[in-house]
Amino acid sequence: MRQALRDRSYLLLHAGFFTCGLHVAFLVTHLPGEVALCGLPAQVSANSLALIGLANIVGSLGAGVLGQRFRMKDLLFYVYAARALIILVYLAAPKSALTFYTFSLALGVTFLATVPPTAGLVGKLFGTRYLATLFGLTLLSHQIGGFFGAWLGGVARASTGSYDWMWYADAALALAAALSNLPIREAPPQHQAAAA
Repeated sequence: MRQALRDRSYLLLHAGFFTCGLHVAFLVTHLPGEVALCGLPAQVSANSLALIGLANIVGSLGAGVLGQRFRMKDLLFYVYAARALIILVYLAAPKSALTFYTFSLALGVTFLATVPPTAGLVGKLFGTRYLATLFGLTLLSHQIGGFFGAWLGGVARASTGSYDWMWYADAALALAAALSNLPIREAPPQHQAAAA
């Protein structure tokens, strides 16, 4: 743990995963409130959350498969960058049921797609002997981010009557998380190194 907590790559993973937790908790806690603010029925919230869960299966399995072929830090960069873009497109779009369904499918694909490459990177950086402990600490960062996502969403709604500044903060943090993964040290996947 002492070695890991002094490792820049490991700390950058924590920063990205903190942002992931903030994003995920904000979304699932406050999406129904956002739908209600847009004057849409509660059924749109229920359908949207179901679509997030369905797309999450595809995204998480896909990230696991892609992590065997590409650098995991690159996958994390693209997942976080995609979140930022998806949020900004949502903010510019008219708020209809179709917008929420499209938004939910797109974000659902990225929802927990960060977990396989994050766990994989921890294993690559430090081996599998301490993977449970070190990924557990990374997951703690995710949970702390989750607290802030749920709480700050409520603060935004209570203080301004909307979630707008929280959406912009979420997009900015997703972009920062994307960029924080670029300096992580990671060797190419084994089959690519052998072919080279």
